[in-house]
Amino acid sequence: MNRTGPPLDPFPANALRLANALKALAHPARLDVLRVLAERDTCVCGEIVDELPLAQATVSQHLKVLKEAGLILGTVDGPRVCYCLDRPALLALREELSAFLGSLVPDPDAGCC
Repeated sequence: MNRTGPPLDPFPANALRLANALKALAHPARLDVLRVLAERDTCVCGEIVDELPLAQATVSQHLKVLKEAGLILGTVDGPRVCYCLDRPALLALREELSAFLGSLVPDPDAGCC
């Protein structure tokens, strides 16, 4: 039987979501951005720039990646964009990552080879 239509994605949606989030987290500057946002309830981009040794354009690019990965939220407030952590998304990511790592090593006392 021939199948027509777009090819099936070989990876489940949750695996793609987890991979995209981990890719977004795979830069030390983005981890620092998340740390700054966690220390404050909300933050504007200029305040984040004051906390990091990076140029405004670089911080903006990192914010964009984190927002596209669904880890932070950004709302327009006049000429500024205010960013904050997407706490439900981060909690879901923690659960997904814990479940994934748990599936790799279900018995931490089991030996290797």
